[in-house]
Amino acid sequence: MRAVVQRVKKSHVEVDGKITGKIDKGLMILLGISEDDKAEDIDYMVDKIINLRIFEDDENKMNLSLLDAGGELLVVSQFTLYGDCRKGRRPSFIKAARPEKAQQLYDQFIKKAADLNVKVQSGIFQADMTVYIENDGPVTLIVDSEKII
Repeated sequence: MRAVVQRVKKSHVEVDGKITGKIDKGLMILLGISEDDKAEDIDYMVDKIINLRIFEDDENKMNLSLLDAGGELLVVSQFTLYGDCRKGRRPSFIKAARPEKAQQLYDQFIKKAADLNVKVQSGIFQADMTVYIENDGPVTLIVDSEKII
């Protein structure tokens, strides 16, 4: 499982001109799911993301987590995070999970975060979405469950 995590002042996602998810201060998550991902990957990713200390404290040091800062999550599915561009000019998406599996894990990711008392908004799985991001910092990180040490 792979995520691009962006600290935002606000963000929203639209499908067919209608807002499907909207947050103020928090994290915008572009979430890619691979064929090899399992429930354990969700546990790791949600825990890691909501506890990353990337929000500023009173001394302007990145010392607070999403939970500490009272931030929100906006989660958007992004199979292209598993695009392999090493050969040729067209990315290969062979490592990306098939839609049925990806949607199941995507929904579980959102539920897991919500179960931990995080306000979670989302896009619509497999929809053509427009994502608006007001990046804060900017702070952008990549979190990958395959790179667990």
